[in-house]
Amino acid sequence: MIFALAAHPLVHLNATLNALATVLLIIGFIRIKRGQHQAHARTMMAAFGVSCLFLISYLAYHWTAGSVKFTHPGVVKAIYLTILLTHVLLAVTVPFLAVMTIFFGMRGTGAWGAGRFSKADRKRFITRHRRLARVTFPIWLYVSITGVVVYVMLYHLWPPVVE
Repeated sequence: MIFALAAHPLVHLNATLNALATVLLIIGFIRIKRGQHQAHARTMMAAFGVSCLFLISYLAYHWTAGSVKFTHPGVVKAIYLTILLTHVLLAVTVPFLAVMTIFFGMRGTGAWGAGRFSKADRKRFITRHRRLARVTFPIWLYVSITGVVVYVMLYHLWPPVVE
């Protein structure tokens, strides 16, 4: 008898957190484009918090359950592995990029160290925040989206089977 392996419950939570991070990142982007700076900051901090919860859940999952191999052969496997490889390589950078982007944004708005910096200093922090965000945002968004894609491919489209 062939049956699909039951996925660990944290796998579904991880995908949900990735999807939520994706939505929050897009909302944060829209808010900053509309000039809604406070709402942008709150939304991006929520995205960061969700991503931190994801990381905790992801590490807990791999600590307790190990990993699942993608068993579908051929072109589909090559596509999956390419997506997975780019996802993992870029995912390693996201925590560092996000923390630095948040740091510059918070310093620039005076949220961290209010009164410690001159207006010119805060302007420099905001400039650094904007420059880094132009790199951080697409990488973070790609990692969040591909996390969900990997989940769908591995657990729904081509789940591993045991005979």
